[in-house]
Amino acid sequence: MQKNVSGKIRRRMVAILICFCVFGFAVLLVRLFMIQIVKGEEYQQHASQQQTRATNLGAKRGTIYDRNGTTLVQSATVWNICISPADIEEEKLEETAKKLGEILEVTPEFIKEQASERQFYYKIIKKRVNAEVREAVLSYITDEANDGANQIKGVFAEPDTKRYYTYGSLASTVLGFTNYDNHGAYGLEAKYDKVLSGTPGVVVSAKNAWGSDMPFKYQQMNEAKDGNSLVLTIDEGIQHFLEKHLDTAMVEHSIGNRAAGIVMNVKTGEILAMATKNDFDPNDPYTLQDPAAVAELEDFKTRLISGALTEEEIAGKITTEEAKLAELQFDQWRNKAISDPYEPGSVFKIITAATAVDNNVVTLNDSFFCNYEMKVASETYHCWQKMGHGAQNFTQAMQNSCNPAFITIGQRVGARLMFSYMDNFGFGKPTGIDLPGEADGILHSFDVLNKEGMVELSSTSFGQTFKATPLQMITAVSAAVNGGNLMQPYIVKQIRDDKGNVIQTNNPTVQRQVISAESSEVVRGLVEAVVDGGSGRYAAIPGYRIGGKTGTSEKLDTKGNTTNILSFVGFAPMDDPQYAILVMLDEPKLDNVFGSVIAAPVVGAIYQEMLPYVGLEATLTAEEQDQTEIKVPYLVGYKPHDAQGELTVLGLQTRIVGNGPEVLRQIPLADQKIPKGMTVTLFTDEESIEKTVTVPNVVGMTAQEANKAIVTNAGLNIKLLGVTNDGVQTIVTEQWPLAGETANPGDIVQITLDHKPEESTEVIAEAAAPIGPEAPMP
Repeated sequence: MQKNVSGKIRRRMVAILICFCVFGFAVLLVRLFMIQIVKGEEYQQHASQQQTRATNLGAKRGTIYDRNGTTLVQSATVWNICISPADIEEEKLEETAKKLGEILEVTPEFIKEQASERQFYYKIIKKRVNAEVREAVLSYITDEANDGANQIKGVFAEPDTKRYYTYGSLASTVLGFTNYDNHGAYGLEAKYDKVLSGTPGVVVSAKNAWGSDMPFKYQQMNEAKDGNSLVLTIDEGIQHFLEKHLDTAMVEHSIGNRAAGIVMNVKTGEILAMATKNDFDPNDPYTLQDPAAVAELEDFKTRLISGALTEEEIAGKITTEEAKLAELQFDQWRNKAISDPYEPGSVFKIITAATAVDNNVVTLNDSFFCNYEMKVASETYHCWQKMGHGAQNFTQAMQNSCNPAFITIGQRVGARLMFSYMDNFGFGKPTGIDLPGEADGILHSFDVLNKEGMVELSSTSFGQTFKATPLQMITAVSAAVNGGNLMQPYIVKQIRDDKGNVIQTNNPTVQRQVISAESSEVVRGLVEAVVDGGSGRYAAIPGYRIGGKTGTSEKLDTKGNTTNILSFVGFAPMDDPQYAILVMLDEPKLDNVFGSVIAAPVVGAIYQEMLPYVGLEATLTAEEQDQTEIKVPYLVGYKPHDAQGELTVLGLQTRIVGNGPEVLRQIPLADQKIPKGMTVTLFTDEESIEKTVTVPNVVGMTAQEANKAIVTNAGLNIKLLGVTNDGVQTIVTEQWPLAGETANPGDIVQITLDHKPEESTEVIAEAAAPIGPEAPMP
């Protein structure tokens, strides 16, 4: 009996023991399931944080070059100063925060706040400090800097990059800028952000039980891959010429709503220069650069305090200082050349003429009569010439920029052809240039153009009541003179990898042929006549064949007083057009608001510096070579481009030095007689007056070489004496002033030419030979 009871008890105890074991294993299995499956990823992250430390390796953003290899934008190494809150020793936090705060110019409270989050191993305290600040931080956290005390733990510097724009504001609205995270925020930087950015790297280091890094063999590194680089179609020199004269025009004509300019290769569609003024410095893009914008912000603050905001500001939610600042910043970043459609005015007459010629609805001998006004249905249109132009042929109508004549031509063309050709020339849609923010333009529909009475067709024919961007305009008129091919405008020529290898090349692309080559030849003759004795004569340059068209348009959608846009488009050289320049001046504050007087001289001034720069030498006609002396007029007090216009009609060239609003000094002086084709230098600020140049040594050079050294490179004038080139090569035998002497820009260097001695041929050839290997082209 007792045996049976003992057996039952034993079996019961075994059963209970088994139950406990099963329960224990079940609890363990559930726990393991929770740890490994449910919260496995979370625990892995905790373990990884405790056992490893990851340090980022920043990728270097790609460089941006101009077409000649000149660096426009580059990245330089800087450092982020970081802390690891989990590693900072509590007893040293107060002192560390104080010392780091002094070095980095941040508050100790900010550092302590970041360090309080002890679960983190990575917090940035100060971004992108220079080498000097980094060295100060590293010096502080080492043993030596702490009088032999233990090294400051949990503070380190990681490499990063910072963007530098070599020439400040040059081409800023094209290049754009990067934001605080080193990503493209505007312009090419934004458009090609993925191309330029590269791939960041990382170093993963193992840590021991005390949180210190283990030896190098326990590290794993994924190296950063630097970004690709861009080679642009932009030429830094041409960009400089364009911006210099836009800046001058902004001041001398009190431009109220910015100015824009584009230089394009008419044969390829390459953008050689593009600018908007006023602009900004991409090294400091968030600071307002325009004094008018700064004043506008201050006025807004005053009105905000007094509760005097306008209805437009309230409707647009511009009701805080931050919102107003953002609006003004966006305005200074905006690329007016591609983003702001405008009424092109009479520049569009090139397109009307091209359409008419291509469809044989007008010939050069057709006659038009202008008596100042022309009535079309309920509208009365006027010519700019209040006395009218009277009888004129087609070429004269273009020279005179006669509105009634072009209304007649537009009506002959008709709505269907006008609408079709405007579409083919690219109006009403983006050109597709590789820049962000391009606008479409605003056009009349075919039904509107075709309305009875032809009012909209008539206004369109001379460039009013519709809008196009400056880029659309220069692309279209370039097609009209280049043989009829509408080219695809582009601004990035090549993409290169971080080793310099070319991985992509953009080539000229013909989108379509819009007019015949024969029609284009007729248009070239028309636009050359505009500069040669027509309304564009202030863009003429002695020794060069220039074509162009003026434009003066009313801004019909502005409230209150009527405002104007003045523009001019030029082409050179007209025997083989290569370079188109369009300048648009928005809201000049002047009495005389005609593009022929104001915008044309700006384009002429750009050509005058640009054409010798690209290697096109002036070729004077027999009449221009006549050494008839011209008396230099008195130009002090003139606006620079107005003075240039006066000199142009006299057959003299101009060099503008300085950025002031009026001429303060001129060389040669007033009433001095100089030969046709010589250059008058105009000084526009005190700094420019103080400038001097060194006279180059031209003895032994040919006349052409001496001309380039003296006129093009040194900015001086040249006077030739001695024999002329009669088939035997001549060289400079004497010069005055002598080489090395100091002169003012515009002073005359007199050179004497004589036949080149035969016996000196070998000597000169030997002297001209390069010493050592030639440097490779960039």
